[in-house]
Amino acid sequence: MKKLKIILGTVQMGLSYGINNFKGQINSDESFAILSRARELGVTTLDTAESYGTAHRVIGAFHEKSDGFTFKINTKFPSNFQIDNIESTLHRYLEDLKVENIETIMFHSFSSYIANKHKLEELLVFKKNKIVNYIGASIYTNDEFEQIINDEYIDVVQIPFNLLDNWNLRGNLILEAKKKGKVIHTRSAFLQGLFFVNINNENKIVQNLREELQLIQSIANKNGMSVSELALNYPCNLEDIDGVLIGVDSQTQLIENIKSIKKINSNIIHHIDEINIKNTDLLNPSLWK
Repeated sequence: MKKLKIILGTVQMGLSYGINNFKGQINSDESFAILSRARELGVTTLDTAESYGTAHRVIGAFHEKSDGFTFKINTKFPSNFQIDNIESTLHRYLEDLKVENIETIMFHSFSSYIANKHKLEELLVFKKNKIVNYIGASIYTNDEFEQIINDEYIDVVQIPFNLLDNWNLRGNLILEAKKKGKVIHTRSAFLQGLFFVNINNENKIVQNLREELQLIQSIANKNGMSVSELALNYPCNLEDIDGVLIGVDSQTQLIENIKSIKKINSNIIHHIDEINIKNTDLLNPSLWK
């Protein structure tokens, strides 16, 4: 691997999150330990958001104790409402995070992007003044992806991408976005822990994807890998993906994830790319009930 693509997600540092999360929100001591270990392991960028509870302030408190070290920060405006005052919002983020600038400021959803599209020129001023380095959007569907690709103001696109929500579903649009000069970040590498849930679980999502989850287990077993290793190495091995966002709930999990990153055989990628989910709603955690 040429460089560490991992972007560390911080939602669990501010909220209880995930279908397979039984620990709840990570306490501040463990959050600090994870952030410290991430720094040691070469992680340079954190992903966070205003809507992630106390995550901004947890990161800021860590930075205050870190002898001048700060992570690059990708953060997001809240979803589903219009931003009243971009300047005051950005300065509040800088104060909470204890950083001098924001690496990427994102719209947290396509609806947020649409509601605030008229403010992109204003955001560009903050980019020119180095308050933010990049402007981005976090989206879910390919329809949203298609609409955002041609927006010259958007530098970074964050999309779901994993063993099921894979190149078969996203590849053509990723290639088109790269031709437009976009940076591609992926999230949901572990699909909120779905890949680790027992396939006999009565959860409807698990049952509807049971055949595909069994196939993933089979691919992992045949290649002497855990499902976790397979899930993480799949996006990390794709040249057109620039950053891979993951969340962890312990130092141990972070260490295991980063140590597991390696070059994998192209045949493994080919087998994953053959998985084709027809009902893509099953891959969208916001639609899970």
